[in-house]
Amino acid sequence: MTSSEVLLRGAVSLQDVTRTYGTGPSAVRAVDHVDVEFARGTWTAVMGPSGSGKSTLLHCAAGLERVDGGRVLLGGTDITGASDAELTALRRSRIGFVFQSFNLIGSLTAEQNIALPLRLGGLRPDRGRVLEVLASVGLSERADHRPRELSGGQQQRVAIARAMVTGPEVLFADEPTGALDSNAARTVLELLRGMADAGQTIVMVTHDPVAAARADAVQYLRDGRLVDRLVGGSVQDVADRLVALER
Repeated sequence: MTSSEVLLRGAVSLQDVTRTYGTGPSAVRAVDHVDVEFARGTWTAVMGPSGSGKSTLLHCAAGLERVDGGRVLLGGTDITGASDAELTALRRSRIGFVFQSFNLIGSLTAEQNIALPLRLGGLRPDRGRVLEVLASVGLSERADHRPRELSGGQQQRVAIARAMVTGPEVLFADEPTGALDSNAARTVLELLRGMADAGQTIVMVTHDPVAAARADAVQYLRDGRLVDRLVGGSVQDVADRLVALER
C-alpha cells in the first residue's frame, strides 16, 4: 500500500506539521513536527498540559490556521496550500466546528442559527433538514427560542446542530464542555458519543478526563509534540497519563 493510499483512509491526516509563533529567540513552536491520522468514524480526544499546543493543532487540522511546514489532508484533499476562499468553502461544506463559547447569534432563533451555515454557503435552507438536525440534539421544542432563552447546555447543543447541518466529514470541538455544568456536560458528551457511534468523525480538544474518556482514543500532546496515546482507558487512566505529563 502506498503512502497516499494510507492517507486516504484518514478523515484528517497531518504529515510532519509545524506551526511557529514569533521569530528569533522568542519564537514558540506550538506544533512541532506532528504526524497523526484521525480515522474515519472515530472520536479522538487531544489532551496535554496548558500551553502544549492542543488548540493550535486542532486549528491547523481544521484549516483555521496555516502551517509553517508539512501537510494537512482532509480526506484525500491536501488543504495545505489552499487559498482563503477555498478554505472557507471547505469549512462550510466539509468541516464542522464547535467552540467552548457557543458563538450563537443572539438575535437569531435556534432554528435560524442552525440554518446560518447553509445561508452563508449560498444555499436555501431546507427547513425540514434544519428541524431534523434540531430534533437530533433533543431541542425540537426550542426552535423559536433565542440564545438568551436557552441554558448553556442547550446553547451548546444548538451549536453542535449548527455544525452538523451541512453533513461535515469531520466535527472539530475545542473544549465543548468547558463552559457547562456537570449535568449539561454529560448531556453533550452523550450526544457526541451517539454521533460517533453512528459514524461521525470527531476530533476534540479537552482538559477534562471525564470528557476524554468518552472518546475512542486519547492523543497526548506536550511541548507541541504527540508523546502518548491511550485507547479505551477509564477516567482514572486518562487522568493519570495527563498528570504524568505535567510533572
